Amino acid sequence: MKTYKIHLIRHGATDANILGQYIGQRTDTPLSPEGLNELRLLKDNLEYPNIGRLYSSPMLRCKQTAAVLYPDKEIITVPNMTEFDFGDFDGKTARELESNQAFKDFTSGKITAPPNGEDNTEFVQRICIGLNLIVNDMMQNNVNESAVIMHGGAIMMLLGATAVPRKHTAEWTSENGRGYTLRITPSLYHKSGIVEVVDII
Repeated sequence: MKTYKIHLIRHGATDANILGQYIGQRTDTPLSPEGLNELRLLKDNLEYPNIGRLYSSPMLRCKQTAAVLYPDKEIITVPNMTEFDFGDFDGKTARELESNQAFKDFTSGKITAPPNGEDNTEFVQRICIGLNLIVNDMMQNNVNESAVIMHGGAIMMLLGATAVPRKHTAEWTSENGRGYTLRITPSLYHKSGIVEVVDII
């Protein structure tokens, strides 16, 4: 039975990552100079997978990462793969928000959406639809292997919802420039939406 491989790769580091800010889809921050240098070193020292197609979140930090890791590939942006919308928390750190009751409620799980932000369920549905668009595009174009440059939170939520082996969402963390390799078996995927994590990048 034919299967497909998709490599989910987290974008490089930004200044916001260093500062510990919540940066989602509202702030289109670029990679930091250090993040760019780290990606170039990773490309020189790691063997990134050979792919037939390159997909990316439309956010600048992801497109810059895609251009560094796969400079010869056309970048196909997938709007569904943008990061979570943190609403009123965007651009702020946990320390700045520690006295904010809505933040306490959000981090404790009492509410599932930041004020003026995105609901967790909506987020998961959106990125699952994005993955389905990518899988269907690969099948229609006879592409066996691809990479998706996306956000750490989006990778965690996507794998927490769809991946085997089953793990808690928080266990699917990834460092900048790294990620996971998925195997898509069409019959299993189209029946139940399940993907298999078969390697770590």
